[in-house]
Amino acid sequence: MTVYLNIIQIIVSLALIGLVLLQAKGGGLSTMFGGEGSIYRTRRGLEKTLFNFTIALAVLFGVVSLLSVILPKFF
Repeated sequence: MTVYLNIIQIIVSLALIGLVLLQAKGGGLSTMFGGEGSIYRTRRGLEKTLFNFTIALAVLFGVVSLLSVILPKFF
């Protein structure tokens, strides 16, 4: 059971890394020197979908992490 949870956790973490890297546009050093970091804009279309999917994967990663710690105590 623990092996399956570890494999699921690795797959979810790689997908989460990929999604975060897809969203990383415009997040460089330009915001440090007064770039476009202070402008609020809404997410639309694919960007909103990626954002929501990233949140869902982060929650799934947390749940799988907790299960991989809690379940071996019962089995």
